[in-house]
Amino acid sequence: MSKQVLFKSILADVFESYIKEKRALGHAFTDGESKLRRFDVFMQTKNHADISLPKDLVIEWCEQSPNESLRNRVTRISALRGLAEYMNRVGYYAYVFPKGIVTIDRYSHQPHIFSDLEIRNILTICDQYPPSAASPHRHKIIPLIFRVIYGCGLRISEAIGLKKIDVDLAKGTFFISHTKFNKQRLIPMAESLLERCRVYHDDVLIRNPYSEHFFPSPYGGKFDSGTVYDWFREILWKAGIAHTGNGPRVHDLRHLQAVTCLKNWIREGKDLTNCLAYLSVYLGHEDIRGTQRYLRLTSELYPDIIQTIESGCDWIIPEVNLE
Repeated sequence: MSKQVLFKSILADVFESYIKEKRALGHAFTDGESKLRRFDVFMQTKNHADISLPKDLVIEWCEQSPNESLRNRVTRISALRGLAEYMNRVGYYAYVFPKGIVTIDRYSHQPHIFSDLEIRNILTICDQYPPSAASPHRHKIIPLIFRVIYGCGLRISEAIGLKKIDVDLAKGTFFISHTKFNKQRLIPMAESLLERCRVYHDDVLIRNPYSEHFFPSPYGGKFDSGTVYDWFREILWKAGIAHTGNGPRVHDLRHLQAVTCLKNWIREGKDLTNCLAYLSVYLGHEDIRGTQRYLRLTSELYPDIIQTIESGCDWIIPEVNLE
């Protein structure tokens, strides 16, 4: 069988070797490859005959396209910047588009922090989810997958990507690997969640011996995030929680876990200077900046503890515009 040709421009071999390097380092790089394929099409329209990335072509590519979102533009630029840096490392000339010229506020979304009553309603609806002939284990997966996301602060991709071998039912841990920022971490679960996982194992997983996934789809693989979001929107509607295009999102369950953890630490008088580092690792953040944001959220949601935060931790609370 002949190899599928993904790239056809003068930079085709460079694209291939760059993607090979990224994946050898453990990155999926599917979105990056998609962006580079678009750039390859762009290069085919240009009269450029040598293996290089001149400034004029880079600047032209980095201009915002009609009706293009800022987020998509930023990801296009980032993909090309990575390629340019790689080319310079291996001996080709490439103009590197400067960082900071085009940026996006990574914290522009205001998360919905669910109340205790809302969480109880959500979990009650999950437990009452009806069986489905097309997806025979759906009504058993839904109550557990949302408890895992909420109880352990997982990203949705991490939850649906769990494999049986990642779940230690003896020690009560989830092993999270090959995720955002390529961070690996071991997440302990509460005893109540562990017991649910054990019951689920005996009730669902033993009946699916050929699937490697902890949350197996009826088609043998894993569920996609769109399916889980569809479940969540229906659950919110049944729980009487208003939903718009801006949320609440499944990811807000992760935010809630982090804020609740910080709230409890503050009220217990814990040293947040040390605790933030632990929370950052627990959540799989790239660095502590992502974790610091939760201090701001916590102080806004619980005004009674803001004095405690500001008296000892004001230097680590980021100035983030959440409007």
